[in-house]
Amino acid sequence: MISGSRRDIATAARAWPFEEARKLLARIERRQKAGRPVNKILFETGYGPSGLPHIGTFGEVARTSWVRQAFREMSDLPTRLVAFSDDMDGLRKVPDNVPNQALLREHLGKPLTAIPDPFGTHDSFGAHNNARLKAFLDRFGFSYEFFSATECYRSGLFDRALLTVLGHYEAVRDVVLPTLGPERRATYSPFLPVCPRTGRVLQVPIIAWDAAAGTVVYEDEGRRMEAPVTGGHCKLQWKADWAMRWFALGVDYEMSGKDLIPSVELSTKIVRILGAEPPETLTYELFLDESGQKISKSKGNGLSVDEWLAYGPEESLALFMFQKPRAAKRLFFDAIPKSVDDYLGFLAQYWRDAGHPATALENPVWFIHDGSPPAEDYPASFALLLNLVSASGAHDRNVLWGFIRAYARSANPATHPGLDRLVGYALKYYEDFVKPRKQYRAPTAKEREALAALADALENMAEQRDPETVQNVVYEIGKSHGFEPLRDWFKAIYEVALGQTQGPRFGSFAALFGCAETAVLIRTALSGAFLTATKA
Repeated sequence: MISGSRRDIATAARAWPFEEARKLLARIERRQKAGRPVNKILFETGYGPSGLPHIGTFGEVARTSWVRQAFREMSDLPTRLVAFSDDMDGLRKVPDNVPNQALLREHLGKPLTAIPDPFGTHDSFGAHNNARLKAFLDRFGFSYEFFSATECYRSGLFDRALLTVLGHYEAVRDVVLPTLGPERRATYSPFLPVCPRTGRVLQVPIIAWDAAAGTVVYEDEGRRMEAPVTGGHCKLQWKADWAMRWFALGVDYEMSGKDLIPSVELSTKIVRILGAEPPETLTYELFLDESGQKISKSKGNGLSVDEWLAYGPEESLALFMFQKPRAAKRLFFDAIPKSVDDYLGFLAQYWRDAGHPATALENPVWFIHDGSPPAEDYPASFALLLNLVSASGAHDRNVLWGFIRAYARSANPATHPGLDRLVGYALKYYEDFVKPRKQYRAPTAKEREALAALADALENMAEQRDPETVQNVVYEIGKSHGFEPLRDWFKAIYEVALGQTQGPRFGSFAALFGCAETAVLIRTALSGAFLTATKA
């Protein structure tokens, strides 16, 4: 049982998952007032297994899980999360990223679970991709139940719902027709028979339907055919299918991307026709690439989960998904360092607020770690590590740890495993993204004089390891040499000494790298050696 005080805190929390969970509390109240008991809350996420799981799949399941977590803080009602695979869909085109494409072309139009696996590892292409989805979700520790559309149709789980749709055939059809073009409107039916000869999902007009018998009549290559709508002999068109699933399973909450807004609106109308209440929904914005274009799997202009995790920990990806789900965000490699350091900042803030539950529940790391964030200490940020790699020319983690131990004497890979992981990510990220973009410039006369004074000051405080003390010295030198605003001074330091336009607090960097070593770095830059090396 949740204590009253904790429930009050959760009910007042402002983080977006709590806002979403409050929709469910209102839903429960509406049902109870109408005399309909509520025994559980069902969350659902959907997956189209014609392709492999991707970063959007991760985002949708993670975000739904966070709403579920928030709801559990406010209610003792049991919850379930269903990961639903639309694996009875007919394959419309062959994906570009799979082997044996000629094999798949022979089976276009068949349900994904009736097509041979081009990878040769499972009974069908659908089974292969479903296994990939489950392995993908298990990798991140999501708590879910897997549902296959094929199994739901064939087992009879959807039979009652399918007969209900058939009983409202005209009303369901007439809701969809205005959204279609003239040609499609002439042949549209909510039901798609599965051809008993070819196994293909047929896009054919329905000539007649019999709600009492539970059958539809259609014409296939000149032959008049009758099929039951139950037992997997038919499936529903997408929008009617989504509504039927909400009705059949009793879905209370599902989120979807902005591109599916029309589908949500139609499915909402259909489920009301069927006599049920549509789920609570959240529409999230889609991701953009570096140039602001919508990410497309076919264009390959986005990041995959594996690409992100090659340069940053899972928590950084989770935080990227957590923040502002209703805002469009650019998803490209430059987003990783900021997300890593934002995560470190939120983790440190969580432990500073540990005695204040109301603040802790607002912190993203409470969601990311399912209410139990690790008590990890990070003496250096990811941005600092990147600059340390840049300044030291280090190519292995032992060299970097030498600098870190000089700065934070109690730190080592065994006591700080999280930081050790960041060291590895920093080495790889620097090599692949920072180093190729480095562009040094010569200082102006004013900058040269100030940088020479900074090198002298740093050399005179060689043993200083306090970032604030070092930062104050850097400030004073910038002020005394007439830099206004001071950001121009720090920009000059980074462009001349490190070949980049920005970085973390320079005092923190110098304290980590070493003041004497930083003085040598600045003097080397003033000698023109970095410019010469870059041109070479």
